[in-house]
Amino acid sequence: MMISPIFFVYSLILSSSYAAMQDFCVADYAAPQGPAGYSCKDPAKVTVDDFVFSGLRVAGNISSINKIGLSAAFAFNFPGLNGLGVALVRADFAVDGVVPIHSHRDASELVILVEGRVVAGFIASNNKPYVKTLNKGDTMVFPQGLFHFLVNVGKTPALAYASFSSSNPGVQTLETALFQNDLPTEIIAKSTLLDTVQIQKLKRLLGGTN
Repeated sequence: MMISPIFFVYSLILSSSYAAMQDFCVADYAAPQGPAGYSCKDPAKVTVDDFVFSGLRVAGNISSINKIGLSAAFAFNFPGLNGLGVALVRADFAVDGVVPIHSHRDASELVILVEGRVVAGFIASNNKPYVKTLNKGDTMVFPQGLFHFLVNVGKTPALAYASFSSSNPGVQTLETALFQNDLPTEIIAKSTLLDTVQIQKLKRLLGGTN
């Protein structure tokens, strides 16, 4: 028997409405992950601990090449965030620490500076930069998908928190996208106008090849 289009659409609406009416969809890491994200954990197995995350208590390791330590509370490590459209990151800056130019395909970002003094900014799609020096208590927003950065310009360490409009905002950092892979040096040089010697130096520094 053929299912009428009207019945199919009606069933789809009912299904979507039921999903929307659920209080939450705690991530089930043991179940297969689909295009829409994590499957929902059986509500009978959900506990309050699924909605609590302690990973932002401690400062991140600032011994990285960029002198920053990043600690994330995303759906992949905080199951209660799944499907809620929010996430959080703690950023610890050593003196001269930098969050390099990067973008979040799936989220806008709101940063609040808790300690220190940083220069923050983003680049619009028309290549116009919007840059501001932030002091303790200042907040800046980075629109979804646009390249942005933060640089500690103070004489002391800095601390910032960033919230996102997605529980899995995704990230692509410009320097690693270019130099932490096997994209041929010649191609990078021709497409960016960078000097091949500098490209090879950055590849060695970041673990790229070719």
